[in-house]
Amino acid sequence: MRQPGSLASQVSLRDLKRLIKTGEGTYLEFKRIISSPEKIAREICAFANTKGGNLLIGVDDNKTIIGVESYHEQEFLLEQAAEIICTPEVNYTMEILPYYLRDIMLVKIQEAAVKPVSVQTEKASSVFVRHKDKSLRASKEVVHILRNETSSSGVTFEFGRKERLLLRYLNEYERITVKEFSELVDVSKRRASNILVDLVSAGVLKLFSHEKSDYFTLTQ
Repeated sequence: MRQPGSLASQVSLRDLKRLIKTGEGTYLEFKRIISSPEKIAREICAFANTKGGNLLIGVDDNKTIIGVESYHEQEFLLEQAAEIICTPEVNYTMEILPYYLRDIMLVKIQEAAVKPVSVQTEKASSVFVRHKDKSLRASKEVVHILRNETSSSGVTFEFGRKERLLLRYLNEYERITVKEFSELVDVSKRRASNILVDLVSAGVLKLFSHEKSDYFTLTQ
């Protein structure tokens, strides 16, 4: 949901160019246009599930400022994405910066108070998170951790043989996947996943999302 306030940008063109120069990353994504609410919902969802971030509409991936002919149509697609396709709806603010006869949209996505935010379409429900300059589909472990972040109940676990083996392994090899941990302690992948998720929620481990396979490390 767009938060109330003036659409006139508080950012100067010089500031905008400086922001663009930093390039896409964890907190910044460029889009020439919003082609569909479903596609932009993935980016909105990913930012909301992570630490928030900025969408620059009217900027190409190569950092070229293109602008959009009119922000009104783009705003309509943005509203559909944030308020209907994203569940729960995502809060954002929007600023419009005129650029010659076109507009540049700076959309600031807020981190969600209740996680996970999901993208709901007719075909599926998916959760996305931001990793470097990409919005990745979240694994079930990430989804559980996001849910624990805003859960009112605390996470408890027993520190037993499996956990000791895990710490010994991580001290030597630094990282581990669900599959590797499952084989290490001879439990099902589901059980291994639950143990690792609880340890992340308790602050013992950190989870890193990756395009191929998530992995866990000790919290430094």
